[in-house]
Amino acid sequence: MNNKLMNTMITTTLIACLGFASASVMAGRDAFQEKLIQNVQLTKQKLEEAKASKGAEQQKLLNEHAQMLHDNMAACREMKPKAGMSEKERDEWFAEHQRIMDTLMGQMMEEHKVNASSMPCDHHMK
Repeated sequence: MNNKLMNTMITTTLIACLGFASASVMAGRDAFQEKLIQNVQLTKQKLEEAKASKGAEQQKLLNEHAQMLHDNMAACREMKPKAGMSEKERDEWFAEHQRIMDTLMGQMMEEHKVNASSMPCDHHMK
């Protein structure tokens, strides 16, 4: 139940983040985006650890991954392009922001697949 609530919150947050992004040309990163990209990579590593484990350990790692995703999306939501950017710089910033959010969405979907595959079949019927 807690995991379902977390996934719902993550999905809602990500959809809200998507509304602020626009796809554009080559991405330009700022220091906040660089830090977030590093955090996203750590989050991906946690998901890989979860995929390689089973049972209670897998669930523990998936919960940690979900929390990391939540934190990354909260950071994403708080990020704004800095004042004084040219239109091209702002477009590049938003393109990078979109790429980060796409990566987070991919991880969330992958986490959901791992969660679903680790549940007994009769659990889906309830």
